[in-house]
Amino acid sequence: MVASFIAGCLVCWVGFSLYLWRSRSRAVPRPEIPKEWPLVPRLLVNSKERRIWNWLAKVMFDQQIMIKLPVTRFTIPSVQDEAEHWYTLLNRVYCTFTVCNSEGRIVGCVDVPGRDGLSLSNQTLKYGLLARCGIPYWVVEPENLPHMQQIRAAFLGDQANSPSERERMNSHLKDVAGNLHAAVLRQRASKHHASMESQNASVATDHDALMTAGWEQNSFVVPLDSRSAALNAEP
Repeated sequence: MVASFIAGCLVCWVGFSLYLWRSRSRAVPRPEIPKEWPLVPRLLVNSKERRIWNWLAKVMFDQQIMIKLPVTRFTIPSVQDEAEHWYTLLNRVYCTFTVCNSEGRIVGCVDVPGRDGLSLSNQTLKYGLLARCGIPYWVVEPENLPHMQQIRAAFLGDQANSPSERERMNSHLKDVAGNLHAAVLRQRASKHHASMESQNASVATDHDALMTAGWEQNSFVVPLDSRSAALNAEP
C-alpha cells in the first residue's frame, strides 16, 4: 500500500513537472530592445495639411494648434467603468488639427481631407462625438477656406464678437498687412540685388577676357580660384 502511495506521488510529480515545462515552452518570449531601431523620421504633415496649418496659425493667432491628437486625449467617458471599452473603440480616431486655449481647453477641431477625401461616416462619427462634448468640428479644404471671422466665431463663441476681440483682430490684421508689405519689399530688393550682381559679373567676365587675350590659360597665370585681383608678395 505504501508502494502504491509512493508511486502515485511520483506520477503526480512527473505530471506537474511536465505541465510546468509545457507552460514555459508555450510562453511568448518578451521582445528585446534592438541595438539599432529600424525607424526613420518623417514629416508630421503633408503639403496640403501644411497649408491649412499655416492658415490656421494666422487665423487662430491667440490659440494653440495641436497636430493629429487622438480624441481620447481630450475626452473622458461619463461612466468610468466603460473607459476601457471606449478607449479601444476610439483610440485611433483623431482630427488633423485640434485648437485649444492657453488653459488647455479644446475650442475646436479641424480635419483636412486626404487624397481619397474624408468618408461621410468618418465625418458623422466625429461631428456627433465632438458635438456631444460641445466642441465645434470643421472640415476645411485649402481651395475653399472659410472667412477668418466665421471660424473664430464658431470656435470662440461670444468672445469673438466682444469689442476687445474686434480691436485685437484689427491690430492683428494691420500687423499681417505690414508683414506682407515688408516681405514684398524684401523680395523686390532681393531680385534687384541679384540683377545687379548678374550685371557686375558679366562686366567682370568681359574685362578679364580682354586683359588675358593672347595669354595661355593655365593654373599658374590664372589661379584655380580665378581671382581677378593681383597677388601681393609678402615681404
